[in-house]
Amino acid sequence: MKRLLIMTVGKTHSGKSTFAKELEKELHHSFIMDQDNHAEFINAYYKKLLPKSGANTLKNGLSKYIIDYAIEQTNLHIIVCNANRSKSSRLQLFEEFFTKEKFIRIIVHFDISDEILFKRIKESKRNTNIFRGPHSNFEQILIQQNESSANISCDEADYIFIIEDNNENNLVIQKIVQIAQPH
Repeated sequence: MKRLLIMTVGKTHSGKSTFAKELEKELHHSFIMDQDNHAEFINAYYKKLLPKSGANTLKNGLSKYIIDYAIEQTNLHIIVCNANRSKSSRLQLFEEFFTKEKFIRIIVHFDISDEILFKRIKESKRNTNIFRGPHSNFEQILIQQNESSANISCDEADYIFIIEDNNENNLVIQKIVQIAQPH
């Protein structure tokens, strides 16, 4: 049976990390690859190595190493928990790491209203140690994310789930667990 690649897509504070943690508990033999963890680690211990501008190549290199290791050295299902808002970046990840031959590819798109997201940001206690560059708070991130669209098309993945209310999480998790079951 092919392994699952579950990719979350959504704006900041939409519930991607919470969903990923809940899914990992239910989807046995899986792990979460979350670039926010990598950014926090690098900012805490290797801040001097961060690029001054442009892409965070250090964070991306660490993430690539972890993905390569997980694919080559384990048979775990992989939950990629990031914003993943750029269609071209998603397609590049699919073609470079998560090919149709090896993975059943699932996108979970969190399409939560901005009203809810701004409220969550105001109440948030999340660590801002993941930031670098011009951003100093999550509200700035959300404003930037609103300037672009996730543009998910039905041919990107084998399964696409859209969550408009986080009360739908459990239903989507159960559907993903069913997909993982051998037929």
